[in-house]
Amino acid sequence: MIHLGIIEDEPIMLASVEECFEASRDVNVEMAATSVEDFLAGLDADSPLNTVLLDIMLPGMNGIAGIPRLLDRWPELDIIMLTNSDDSDNIFRALQAGAFGYISKKRMNPNIIRDAVYTVHRGGSYMSPSIARQVVAFHNQQRQKKSADPTTQLTPRQLDIVQGLVDNLSYREIGERLDISIETVRDHIKNIYRKLRVNSKMEVVHKKLKGEI
Repeated sequence: MIHLGIIEDEPIMLASVEECFEASRDVNVEMAATSVEDFLAGLDADSPLNTVLLDIMLPGMNGIAGIPRLLDRWPELDIIMLTNSDDSDNIFRALQAGAFGYISKKRMNPNIIRDAVYTVHRGGSYMSPSIARQVVAFHNQQRQKKSADPTTQLTPRQLDIVQGLVDNLSYREIGERLDISIETVRDHIKNIYRKLRVNSKMEVVHKKLKGEI
């Protein structure tokens, strides 16, 4: 059984969301409110509440700030955000705070609302296509940033030399291990310093031991 809460400050939207579940035998709307404060004041912690549709832009406490307050009272709560804005900052702040779904009101209809509630209740995550696209774009940007990070651009040979420094080998011993000249070792180390933006062997070793290389 889905025990649903709805927090939405637009009366028409609030009524529309409630109507989506009027004919649903396995969904019971425990409470509908126009603010997080009213919702918390009107529903006890022993309520069987397990799912909430939560607007972001609310009077008083906004939806994102309300997430930890709701989870404090109902730790297993599944939270699905409702928003008029596709702002990526709000998307990730809500997801990081504990939301499992994100619906854009711009493309919302009863089928989408019901699908989101059932999907999240079954253990999944639901996002409107426009929101999902932003999530994918964000991860692609992060991957591109990582690939542009100098610490990811060390060659296999340079990584071998870094390991030699970690093993406290001298330049000569590194050269013997890798069958290259001392001058070649020195050239590689200069490039390693430049790529890692460091100035000493100890800084290289420190980055390696911290898992940054």
